Amino acid sequence: MSETPSTDQQQGQFAIQRVYVKDLSFEVPNAPKVFQSNWQPQINVQLSTEATALEGSFYEVVLGVTVTANLDDNIAFIAEIKQAGIFLLDKIPEDHLAQLLGAYCPNILFPFAREAIADVVARGSFPQLLLAPVNFDLVFAERQRQLADSAQTMQ
Repeated sequence: MSETPSTDQQQGQFAIQRVYVKDLSFEVPNAPKVFQSNWQPQINVQLSTEATALEGSFYEVVLGVTVTANLDDNIAFIAEIKQAGIFLLDKIPEDHLAQLLGAYCPNILFPFAREAIADVVARGSFPQLLLAPVNFDLVFAERQRQLADSAQTMQ
């Protein structure tokens, strides 16, 4: 005799519904002067993530990537993307939800953001820029540690 698992015992479901560019910006504030300089930029990469609950068991996760290239004291370019995805996270235990939204989903989105940044930088007539892979699990763990430390400090 087989038993049908109760709703509480059913496994959670994770699915990608859609991946899309929510916002994309590219600026070359010091053109054409920047093209006449020796190309040895300092590259600064800033990352951010944001998760928003949608209707039902759906969530929108937005990965923000801002790349600033500086030549001496001049900005060569600024490339910004908000790469987003809609994900189904149904019957996921609450203690796993933050990890999925804060690390797993950004891991899925990053290659799309990386490709868009590389493309827009190349279209701006700059040398190829390939962003290094990011360990979002480590970034998430560090952020959780910082939140725990600040909560202890406030007590």
